[in-house]
Amino acid sequence: MKKIVILGATGHVGSYMTLYAKDFFADKGFEVIASGRRKEAKCFTEMGVQYISVDMTKAEDFNNLPQEDVYAVIQLAAEIPAYMDGYEPKKYLDSIIYGTYNVLEYCRKANVDRLLFSTSCFDVWEYPKDKVIMPNDPLNYSYTGDHAMYVICKNTAIELMEHYHQEYGLKNFVFRFPTIYSYSSNQYYYPKGVKTLRPLYQMINKAMKGEDLECWGDPNYSKDMIHVRDVSQMFFKAILADRDHGFYNCGTGIPVRLEDQLMAIIKVFSPSDNPSKIVYRPEKPSGGGLLMNVDNAKEELGYEPEVDVVGLFEDYKNEMQIDRFLELRGK
Repeated sequence: MKKIVILGATGHVGSYMTLYAKDFFADKGFEVIASGRRKEAKCFTEMGVQYISVDMTKAEDFNNLPQEDVYAVIQLAAEIPAYMDGYEPKKYLDSIIYGTYNVLEYCRKANVDRLLFSTSCFDVWEYPKDKVIMPNDPLNYSYTGDHAMYVICKNTAIELMEHYHQEYGLKNFVFRFPTIYSYSSNQYYYPKGVKTLRPLYQMINKAMKGEDLECWGDPNYSKDMIHVRDVSQMFFKAILADRDHGFYNCGTGIPVRLEDQLMAIIKVFSPSDNPSKIVYRPEKPSGGGLLMNVDNAKEELGYEPEVDVVGLFEDYKNEMQIDRFLELRGK
């Protein structure tokens, strides 16, 4: 049976992608294998998915993975700024550049057909926020700040992938990630290395109590909001596509206004007898986000987004009750 290896399966995107992959490929002749740096992950074995511990920075760990019949490798494993406590840029070099080299060597030796890789939307972050980002837009990023080294390493890894594509015929697919929406019991992140409660969870927590939600800046400010299920769909269709390579924005192509986001949170999370109210604060700055063009994913992969903003938050609510990946997140 052909195999699909998901590296970084213990991460926020990787865990749900593994869950969805098991069902998506169940009748298509593929076995899904999860991999991460943790020594064990019972949540995967309980769902019937083999888990193999691999540290991306250690070439010898790749000997633990299957060496035959591996059709596709999904590389999601990397140190990322959102979860880096403090600032240690060498971790980006080790996990993204050297880690990607180790992945590429594994793919070459195991005769893997294709490699799928996630990159960062911060590679185009300097464009005006009302611009719709095209997949082939020139890179436009800052060489300063806590994301600079991260983006530089991602771009370097993509160049390494192209070398292996041209030199060895390894098919490659790159996906630009904005914020990917998926529930986590860990509600914190580390902007500029400082532990902070995510703004989204601040709003959800207030809505659950019926407290007011503040709408900062222009209520018509819009961004793309893509659920992890649609990200997974895009990856899976690339695995099945009769193509050698591709570069895709992960998104829905549907702008979501800030006011509509808040209304969806109230609809899903607020008690019906005490719904939250929106308090408008036009003097405050609007949050960051991007508008993504996904036309080439639709044309080349047959991708069609399925989860709208209300469905996105309904999934958060359901997953909050199940908390299926608590083992990987902690409180």
